[in-house]
Amino acid sequence: MSEHDDDLVFKALADATRRRLLDLLRDGPRTTGELCEPFAVTRFAIMKHLHALVTAGLVLVQRRGRERINTLNPVPIRRIQRRWLRQFEADAADRLLDLAQHLERPATSTRKKASRA
Repeated sequence: MSEHDDDLVFKALADATRRRLLDLLRDGPRTTGELCEPFAVTRFAIMKHLHALVTAGLVLVQRRGRERINTLNPVPIRRIQRRWLRQFEADAADRLLDLAQHLERPATSTRKKASRA
């Protein structure tokens, strides 16, 4: 794994059409024709997007006769998640835990003030 590989993945994920293609592939492998159907762009445009996804390693292609079967490869996204996102998840979880502990503490000083009034 190199910085260049990460750059390719981030670049591929930066485009909304490519993210939508990956969403479609989450449901299972699809032919290129099936991937083109939901989009109001040319097959050539979808092929360019698929090429970027393949180059980034996010999509694997198998040829079956004249058909191209596209399959999601989650490994590069998982790699990005481990390297870049996990540390932020831990920080956020720690902050939420601290907040929960703070909110669950008995408010003894507030109760004492209220009972004196």
